[in-house]
Amino acid sequence: MGEGIDWRHRGDYISKHGLTPAAADEAFADPNRLVIEPDPASVSGRTIRVIGWSSSIQALITVIVLPDSGVTWGVNAWRSNGTDQRRYREEKTDVDQ
Repeated sequence: MGEGIDWRHRGDYISKHGLTPAAADEAFADPNRLVIEPDPASVSGRTIRVIGWSSSIQALITVIVLPDSGVTWGVNAWRSNGTDQRRYREEKTDVDQ
């Protein structure tokens, strides 16, 4: 999974959730992020769920990405719900593995 997210097609979409690509990128880059591959809600099995902290909005954000041909496409992002907050607190993160 690349280090940056390409939001060119979905950046405006996540604004409906009150987020910006910059806030989602912060969560994606969180060194303590939790990566769930594949995303448990993925129909195709190709998307990845990343839960991380955004310091600019002081909140956990759930980011859905789709790696494809060397590009990590941003699909969706929202403030993490209770389930994802618990996952982030209790499950191993990238740093722990």
